Amino acid sequence: MSVDLHRDDLAAVVRYALETTRATTVCPFHEEVLIRVGDDAAESHALELAKRITKSDGSTWDREALRREIGRQLVAAADGRCPRCEAT
Repeated sequence: MSVDLHRDDLAAVVRYALETTRATTVCPFHEEVLIRVGDDAAESHALELAKRITKSDGSTWDREALRREIGRQLVAAADGRCPRCEAT
């Protein structure tokens, strides 16, 4: 995903930051499943990266909105393993 194409979409910016810093990964067999790696440093780095991504108008994202969205995506992600792979 290119961050330039989705700079005005908070969820896309956060997902990009989480995947780029390897705080999360996508299951290679189930692309709809996001997996939380469990690396606190990578998660912190993702927040710092997301803070630096500007919207198309040059403004920055609200830090609290970024924190909430990162938290939401991390809670929604599977912990460590893909549950669909584990079920088979």
